Amino acid sequence: MEMKKLDKIDIALLNILQQNARITNKELAAQLGLSITPIFERIKKLEKSGFIKKYVALVDNEKVDKAMVAFMFVSAVKHNYDALQRAFKYMQELPEVMECYHISGDHDYLLKVVVKDMKEYENFLLKKLSTYDYIARIKSVFVLSTVKYNQAFELLTNFEEDEE
Repeated sequence: MEMKKLDKIDIALLNILQQNARITNKELAAQLGLSITPIFERIKKLEKSGFIKKYVALVDNEKVDKAMVAFMFVSAVKHNYDALQRAFKYMQELPEVMECYHISGDHDYLLKVVVKDMKEYENFLLKKLSTYDYIARIKSVFVLSTVKYNQAFELLTNFEEDEE
């Protein structure tokens, strides 16, 4: 299922589920003017085709004692395929790394790291990240406050209505 093949009901479903993944099929059906069975089938199709990757609960990091957020720009020593694959695997194994992006520009990776405090950050930096052989440079910036945080995409209808 490609994006151009999504109809307005699929897009409406995705928009609603991004705001509340715990909504019942009955509530979805009422909002979208369909019965429960077509809603269920559409959701399964969206899951199977990869539009819906998974369902998660977003946890408040401060309430679970992980209030410090840092973004780290990391530069690799080597840029060959094997080194990149090893780095990807290593970053995935670090629980402090919430997000890791392979980027262009002056650095190779952008990491979002979440820890309890500066002491835990220092431990992560000195005992985990900087000990990895393929890392040449690390530059960190720390989040003072979060101005906007959103996990939902605004999906617009980007198709032509069938004229019948």
